[in-house]
Amino acid sequence: MIEKIKTEWLSQPGTNILAGIVVALALIPEAIAFSIIAGVDPMVGLYASFIIAVVISFTGGRPAMISAATGAVALVVTPLMSEHGVEYLLAATILMGIIQIILGIFKVGRLMKFIPNSVMIGFVNALAIMIFMAQIEHIFGISLDTYVYLIITLVIVYLFPRFLKKIPAPLIALVALTAAYLMFDSDLKTVGDLGEIERALPSFFIPDVPFTLETLKIILPFSLSMAVVGLVESLLTARIVDNATDSFSSKNRESRGQGIANFITGFFGGMGGCAMIGQSVINVRSGATTRLSTFTAGVFLMFLIIVLGDWVVQIPMPILAGIMVMVSVGTFDWGSFKYVTKAPRTDAFVMLLTILIVLFTSNLAIGVIVGVVFSALFFATKISRVDVYTEADENSITYHFQGQIFFASIDSMMNQIDFNTRGQNIVLDFSGAHLWDDSAVDAIDTIVKKFEEKANKVYVKQLNADSRKIVKELSQLNEQHLM
Repeated sequence: MIEKIKTEWLSQPGTNILAGIVVALALIPEAIAFSIIAGVDPMVGLYASFIIAVVISFTGGRPAMISAATGAVALVVTPLMSEHGVEYLLAATILMGIIQIILGIFKVGRLMKFIPNSVMIGFVNALAIMIFMAQIEHIFGISLDTYVYLIITLVIVYLFPRFLKKIPAPLIALVALTAAYLMFDSDLKTVGDLGEIERALPSFFIPDVPFTLETLKIILPFSLSMAVVGLVESLLTARIVDNATDSFSSKNRESRGQGIANFITGFFGGMGGCAMIGQSVINVRSGATTRLSTFTAGVFLMFLIIVLGDWVVQIPMPILAGIMVMVSVGTFDWGSFKYVTKAPRTDAFVMLLTILIVLFTSNLAIGVIVGVVFSALFFATKISRVDVYTEADENSITYHFQGQIFFASIDSMMNQIDFNTRGQNIVLDFSGAHLWDDSAVDAIDTIVKKFEEKANKVYVKQLNADSRKIVKELSQLNEQHLM
């Protein structure tokens, strides 16, 4: 236990604290922007980011991953906020947390193994594109100074890690260029232009909504959507960070941790959130490996608001936009261009479909779900082909079956059999096949019946153990049919 605490909290504390500071600075404009999307006061997103980051550092299953208020969840709650107000949003956030805790208890993390690689690539690329597109409004059509600061930021973030590894390059860009802005008073948009920041700690309160079934009917659909969207993005981000750090994390613990964080934030005036791939990538690329970085991000975010609020609002947006542009470039899987030409067409299609759905709906969960559904359909199509080979001699006709026999492959199998044969010994050889369900068993019964109606003697042989078991349990065949 002590060793685990040391590994998850105390390894390389300096590096992790610096990484957390960088992430905290990047969280502020994101939290404010997501608050605007949801139609709430900027402090609702900032309080959520602070509380979720701090709580998840203790309860989450993935060290060094950043969770806070996110655009995916904000998009889901926009209708609720516009129709019923912030109190219902907070109540929905609390219920969202309860649902995620329940899903975590039922080990929803196991579903991650059903997300194919093509969907993962599509998810990552769509997220990279969305991160980039979110920066466009902070870059173009503002001023010449904006382009200058952006280019310098890109150069610093790209080049400095080659010469100076101990201090995160984004932190150098933030400090140096903000100082330059304050000295030269350039024509730039700043964090303060996004919304007003109140220098106050969040306080506990119970959302002022009626505790009735009517309220539950209003918030439940939104809470379910928030819970699913949040978990999909969180678990996929955890898997990406796992791959980036060559380590393993508990997806079920992450599910429960996300639920606990959202449950608590609803009582402190914060909107719902989940893992953030952009900030998580910043964290990991800055050298973070432990929970201390996530905790630092949350605490330093609040420190920035309470103590350094007057300075924070003066951070130029092109600096933060430049950092996020580099994150999007680093997040995008550039090998996917080769993947499109080399991978099976169905896999390439699923990857592109996932990207398009995510970009069209701005909802990562919908894109992933559609991608998984199409992958499953393509997989079912691939394995629904059963090959039937015929071998005839003087005494019998043998049908050799090759493939997986289940409800989707039966038509393919039946169309290859000649049922006009009369007065022969028919052998059905299943040495190269496997029977999966009652539809397969029913198909075997039908084949035997059709042949026997034309005075043929039918024998079924070479069923493997599982296939023989299901035939004995469900089939109408008797022992004289089985060889």
